[in-house]
Amino acid sequence: MTTTVRRTSGARAVLGALAAVALLLTGGCSGSGKPRGAEAPAPRHDTFIGFFSPEANSTVGTGMIISMRFNRHIVDRQAVERGITVTSVPPQPVSGHWFGDRRLDLRPADFWKAGTRITLSLRLRGVVAAPQTYGTQSKDVTFTVGRDQRSTVDAVEHTLTVVRGGRVLRVLPVTVGSPQHTTYNGVMVISEKYLKTRMSGRTVGFGGEYDIPDVPHAMRLTTSGTFVHGNYWTPPQIFGRENVSHGCIGLPDRKGGGPDTPAGWFYANSIIGDAVRVVDSEDRVVDPDNGLGGWNLTWPQWTAGSALYGSPAGHERAPET
Repeated sequence: MTTTVRRTSGARAVLGALAAVALLLTGGCSGSGKPRGAEAPAPRHDTFIGFFSPEANSTVGTGMIISMRFNRHIVDRQAVERGITVTSVPPQPVSGHWFGDRRLDLRPADFWKAGTRITLSLRLRGVVAAPQTYGTQSKDVTFTVGRDQRSTVDAVEHTLTVVRGGRVLRVLPVTVGSPQHTTYNGVMVISEKYLKTRMSGRTVGFGGEYDIPDVPHAMRLTTSGTFVHGNYWTPPQIFGRENVSHGCIGLPDRKGGGPDTPAGWFYANSIIGDAVRVVDSEDRVVDPDNGLGGWNLTWPQWTAGSALYGSPAGHERAPET
């Protein structure tokens, strides 16, 4: 006996609807493999952020250079630089200088004046830095410039002379880079301070020549590893007489760091942004992008690195000194 299944009008309606859905999902005879009427996926958007130094609300030295590091490659440097301004009270002309496509440093024509109030304004929200890459930041950040302290290291005289407000505070004995490992010449700026830190030759290309776990009173001058720091392992009679370091500027100290030692005194009397100039070393002048080395460029050289002032396409006039 056979059984005949009768399809009602309702069943036929359901089957027809299912067939239509199947045709839509498979693309039917269109061969596209995509549902008819389906929207294309939204394009992918990236955001970029600028990480700035120094820290907001900090007090810095007169040699401070504001540095912006971006988490994305910046293609339209003009658009990004136009969204970053630096103003000060009292006013000083300020220009940016690009080091590659992820770093923009900003400085005035000369050192900041003591007591200056600086405002970094970021207006990057919606700025297109590269295809499908947009900024998100819109904020103001302020810094204050403290007293005017500048130090000079004489590699021949083996001295560090500290001048504040035009007056010599102290002349300290130092040892700088040996003839095999000379110290850079030029202006460097203190960018980090550590009461104690580890220094290993392996991190700066010297292999296992040294590994000191407790270097006291260390202040970074370059990204490549130049510090001014306390030194307790070198015989005291070396300071002020010979250069024996691997390129750092060493000051007399004791193990654990003493506040009453030359290194302890210099550490306590220095802040981020203080300038340290090295003269008469047998090395070349430090590169302007090695730490905050931008003071080693003249003002025309500095403004030439701006996307606004440094190229004919910028169409803007460099700030006058």
